Amino acid sequence: MKKNLLTLFSLTLALSVTLSSCSIDINDGDNGNGTVNTPGTTESVLSGSGTLSGTITKDILIKKGTYILDGVVKVTNGATITIEAGAVFNAVTTKSSSLVILQDGKINAVGTASEPIVFTTTTKTPGDWGGITLYGNAPIKAVNGLSQALSEDGNSVYYGGNDANSNSGTMKFVRVEYGGKKINDGTSETNSMTFYAVGAGTTLENLVTYKGTDDGYEFFGGTVSAKNIVSYGNFDDSFDWQDAWSGQNNTNWYAFQTGTGNFGMEVEASANVDNTAPKISNITLIRDNNTNPEVAGSVEISAIQFKRQGTGIFSNVYISGYKNMGGKSAYAVLIQDDATNTNQVAANKVVVSPINYVNSDNAGVWGYAQTNGGKTFTNSSTVTKVSLTPGAWATVDGVNLLAGLQ
Repeated sequence: MKKNLLTLFSLTLALSVTLSSCSIDINDGDNGNGTVNTPGTTESVLSGSGTLSGTITKDILIKKGTYILDGVVKVTNGATITIEAGAVFNAVTTKSSSLVILQDGKINAVGTASEPIVFTTTTKTPGDWGGITLYGNAPIKAVNGLSQALSEDGNSVYYGGNDANSNSGTMKFVRVEYGGKKINDGTSETNSMTFYAVGAGTTLENLVTYKGTDDGYEFFGGTVSAKNIVSYGNFDDSFDWQDAWSGQNNTNWYAFQTGTGNFGMEVEASANVDNTAPKISNITLIRDNNTNPEVAGSVEISAIQFKRQGTGIFSNVYISGYKNMGGKSAYAVLIQDDATNTNQVAANKVVVSPINYVNSDNAGVWGYAQTNGGKTFTNSSTVTKVSLTPGAWATVDGVNLLAGLQ
């Protein structure tokens, strides 16, 4: 497949679109007027319509338009996939479609607030496809402190490196809808956006995950940070990480849980006592009053859970709507095990302050699944909801995803 990439695209386009609507342009170094360009800048172009499939081993430019994403599309071999603002991808739902950027690939997807880059499906059903996955070369600490681990996304890729500043590319104003396709085992789902060992040289800004059946965002180790990100209506946790993810420059995270949802944030470090706490400023977690956990009677109804040596320094945290249900108690912060309380909370590597916890049960106290650690807090009315730029990037089918911030 790698050796016949251009043939693959040509055949696909010939079958799916007319020559007048889309063609692939080959950059042979001459732009037609005698001026020589650097070969490899753009090896191929999708010019408004067509199908993206297979393994991409040469640079590709995808212009504004509407496309089909067919199957697992992998970017590798030093290639960069560049996507212009306004591009829309409809994933094929009859197979395990997804976009995967491998360690030796890169993405450059830069939309705008008015013209986001959108990945969706025509059937608009949660779990339709596998979402976007980035692999980097930053350090991880997996179970038993291992510096490498095997991915959980069905691609069976080993991740974990030694370049904290590795760069997997840029994603700005990108929205992923209806992710969470089940992987080969038939029970586990993919996340809407997944980051394996992604490095701090990567840019993640103004992203939306909408109604996926697993986590909105999950970080498996790495050092990347994310700014202005929205998790809306995802079935499992809105934000999740493990393998000692340690991003230091995160800000403006917003989750709106509605219908089905577990924890607002699930935090763990794969049981590694020695880990660097990630830092996030300005977090808003809102749980709609019709929201139930995936499993009835589950404890997964609190705003933020820490377990397995998970750490985090969170400031300016606004939480609303977390109520007791199914015989279980909901908390602003839930500590699941004594080891995390002893090694991380007591060492001030778990900090959630200042916090404004409203319209919720068990105000003023942290929850403890084992020994009651007794940590208390006082609401700070100066903490308000996150402020995000409105626009088409955060609007789905006429629904303003940022309405809960008003």
